[in-house]
Amino acid sequence: MSWLQALLLGLVQGLTEFLPVSSSGHLMIVRELLGVDSEGFLDFTVTVHLATVLSTIIVFWKPICKLLAGLFKFKYNDETDYIFKLVVSMVPVALVGFLFKDKVESLFGDSLTTVAVCLIITAVLLFLSDLFGNGSVRKRISKVPTAAVGEPAEPIAGARNGINFWQAFVVGIGQALAVAPGLSRSGTTIATGLLCGVKRSVMAQFSFLMVLVPILGEQFLDIMKAVSGEASIGGGLGPLCLAVGFVSAFLAGLFACKAMVALVRKAKLGWFALYCAIVAVLIFIIA
Repeated sequence: MSWLQALLLGLVQGLTEFLPVSSSGHLMIVRELLGVDSEGFLDFTVTVHLATVLSTIIVFWKPICKLLAGLFKFKYNDETDYIFKLVVSMVPVALVGFLFKDKVESLFGDSLTTVAVCLIITAVLLFLSDLFGNGSVRKRISKVPTAAVGEPAEPIAGARNGINFWQAFVVGIGQALAVAPGLSRSGTTIATGLLCGVKRSVMAQFSFLMVLVPILGEQFLDIMKAVSGEASIGGGLGPLCLAVGFVSAFLAGLFACKAMVALVRKAKLGWFALYCAIVAVLIFIIA
């Protein structure tokens, strides 16, 4: 991988991370178009995901600080409740990471057929969430307040912070399944939440906050393995490629985050479903 290819791949990651179209799937598509070798590509993917996680932290800095401030009051309040639900949502992806990591890694070396199939699954989920999510999104979405990034979303009846623990766990299962390239993490979690009755204004923020710890944890484990000599950072990729990919993904993500989150809150997910279906069909035709 050259530094220019790393730059382009980082830009793709930063611009697609916040849309329900699968940034990992698009990374694999662009990788094939650029002729980049698959060796070390999973480590590169984790690195650029870390970059967009950091851009997410900056965009959501105020609500994150509010959550931490509430947590350290050492009492069960709205902030503690929200954090506990984030932790519950992380359990499925943690189990997948510890028990099935090798199988997940093999997915990233497969052909684009895997990406195409998963994009179709993403399209179906997004389409169904538009039809049936939150008691028919088509009828309700115009009535749901769309809080600005960093502002608290309106809770739903019977669920503190707009989401209950069962819904958080089901959304977490969606995130665990979305480790497959082409199955959009944000699309799967938002669609799953909507189908479980969570409002889009709640899911837009919850979806992006629930990924922070898993990605940071994955990167920390890679660093620890490198320090112990068990593995090398980058899987054979040069430090320049990792650095360029990281910086480009971070800057692109920082630029795109607010606009994309607002778009996801307001736009019908059916349009993203159509896009995913078209890309999948093109892959089947070309591949």
